[in-house]
Amino acid sequence: MLEWDGVLSQSVSTDGALFAPAVARNKGLILDVLRRVLPDAGLVLEVASGSGEHVVHFGSALPNLRWQPSDPDPRALRSIEAHKQASDLPNILPPVPLDVCTENWPVLPAEAVLAINMVHIAPWSATEGLMAGTGRVLPEGGLLFLYGPFRVAGAHVAQSNAAFDEDLRARDPAWGVRDIEAVSDAALAQGLRLVECASMPANNFSLVYRKNSRGDL
Repeated sequence: MLEWDGVLSQSVSTDGALFAPAVARNKGLILDVLRRVLPDAGLVLEVASGSGEHVVHFGSALPNLRWQPSDPDPRALRSIEAHKQASDLPNILPPVPLDVCTENWPVLPAEAVLAINMVHIAPWSATEGLMAGTGRVLPEGGLLFLYGPFRVAGAHVAQSNAAFDEDLRARDPAWGVRDIEAVSDAALAQGLRLVECASMPANNFSLVYRKNSRGDL
């Protein structure tokens, strides 16, 4: 096993599959929320799929949904494909390269979009790109799900989050734990309304947005 140079501790196998310890800790908790909020059928686009472990776990548990993993990093795309092949799940589509800041996403349309632990490990322009792209690919009533650490009213919810934020900004000044309010304002500008904000273990949050109908805009 070799160490992979990622923000979070990961390892890589000989077939290119990455393994992130954080996934083992949070995949069940996230799945509990997804079971409740996702549609019964349709296409779910996962943005910034990373190692691909999440999408395999969700695809196995929710077989009536089709899952489209994506990532801009070639290492991640190789890992996603390796996990997909190992799982042999027919409802997981081949991963596609996706930079959220581009206007032409390779997926259209999707009933739901997921972004797990993305917005704090990217510049703010990526959050704006995520919202703009999600607004384009979702139908009315479609869902955007975010998971990760966030500030509330400009304040960290725990000292550990403040320390994590400081570490992220030391790695890249454009990164950092975002305010829920700022994220939600960026979403609302694209017709996505925050409908649920749930506290999760380890000082994380699940945020659920719905695309407004034209009459609500």
